[in-house]
This record gives sequence, structure tokens and C-alpha cells, in this order.
Amino acid sequence: MREPRRRRSRTAVSVAVLAGFAAASPWLTPSAAPPPGADVAQARAPSGSGRHPGPRPAIVLRAAWQADSVDTAPPDVRYAPAVRAAVIHHTSTPNGYDCASVPRTLRDLYAGHAYGRHWDDIGYNFLVDACGTVYEGRAGGVDRAVVGAHTRGFNEGTVGIAAIGTFDGGETVPEPMLAAIARLVAWKLDPLGPDPRGSVALVSTNDEARYPKGAKALLPVVGGHADGYPTRCPGAALYARLPDIAARAARIQRR
Repeated sequence: MREPRRRRSRTAVSVAVLAGFAAASPWLTPSAAPPPGADVAQARAPSGSGRHPGPRPAIVLRAAWQADSVDTAPPDVRYAPAVRAAVIHHTSTPNGYDCASVPRTLRDLYAGHAYGRHWDDIGYNFLVDACGTVYEGRAGGVDRAVVGAHTRGFNEGTVGIAAIGTFDGGETVPEPMLAAIARLVAWKLDPLGPDPRGSVALVSTNDEARYPKGAKALLPVVGGHADGYPTRCPGAALYARLPDIAARAARIQRR
């Protein structure tokens, strides 16, 4: 794909996109500030307290990117008890896009998952663009442990986060994207769960995974699709940044 014409900076586009969505405020979740009341106290809890919540980032909800325009069967929503690990993906779509075009990209991805792969919804729980905007993916509620369809064998108890673009070796992962993924990871991981920089034991549910069904696998808390399934996703460039994302998430959680 040709290198696109960039008439506006990514930061300016991101601000413009979010400003547009904010005009329809029921579709945009609260900003990064933690919710009032007890949650504020939890978000400020000292690192030794045993609880490490991250603040909730701003998230563009499905209604804002017109997910309902993709005519599919009602999603079969399932929930896990908690989110114990984050699995990072890339969408393998072209880089250098105008962030204002991302809603259309999301609808195309949704249609590809629903029709091309015969799923009932988009597989990823969240998607993040080059400008650092976070989008709700799979239906079921952004604040719940929705079981996605992103890592065969390890969908239970994980959150699937897709970086919009292709991040094979030699590509540069945009800084706003890295920062947004880290904030999202810090918020979605179980605040009583393991350190984002560590590992977690998960049980495979599918023989097509890297581990046979029923086998216990020790996987990174912040890992790539390739850790649990034979694939090159999320690309060598993004995979190399996963320790950095994990470290950032740990700092956000005040560990």
C-alpha cells in the first residue's frame, strides 16, 4: 500500500476523532479518571496493599463505530470469572492510515470475522489505533471479563487487544498506541491478579493451540498471540515491545 498522505498529525486526528465521539456522550466511556467514591480510594491504594487497579481509560463504544450496521446474528456472550492475562495481536491491516478512517476499518474487520470466519462477532475484545484511541470490540460490556475469540485455546480468562496495523520486523509501533495498550492492560487485568511483568498458569481448551487441550501452560501475563497459538501475530516489532508494555502497565498499577 502507498504511504498515505498525512494532512494532519496523528495527535490532532486523535483529538478530533474523540471530540466527535464525545458529542454523542452516551457512546464514549468516562475518561481516564477513576470513578467516584470507593473506586478512587482503590485506585490510589499503596502498592503493598495487594490490590492493584488501574484507572479506566476512555473507550469508544460499539455504537460509535456503528457495529450494528454489520448484520449478524446476536453475539453469544460468555464471561470468565476474571481477566488473568492480556493477549496482544495485530490486525494485519495496512499501516499509515488516517485515524479518522478507523471506524470503517473496524466494521470491515467485524464483517470479516462474522462472515469470512463464521463467527458471531468480532473476535478481539478491544482494538487500539495508531493515535492511541481505544475501541470496544466484542460485545458484552467493556467492564466485564468477556470471553473473546482471539486466541484458540486461551480465550477464557484473557483479554484480546488488537493493535490496528501490521507490525512485522522493521516496522515502528507508534508511541501513542503503546501507551494506550499499557493503560488498557493495567485496567483490564484483575487487580488482585499477578504482576503484568510476570507469568500466569492457564489451561488450554483446544488441541490446535501450542498446548494440547487440558494441559497447563505457563504464559506471560502480557503476551502475544504467538505465545499460545502457532502464528506470527502480533508481528516481531510489536512482540519485541511487550516487555515494555508490561512494565508500563505495572507502573500504572503502582507495583
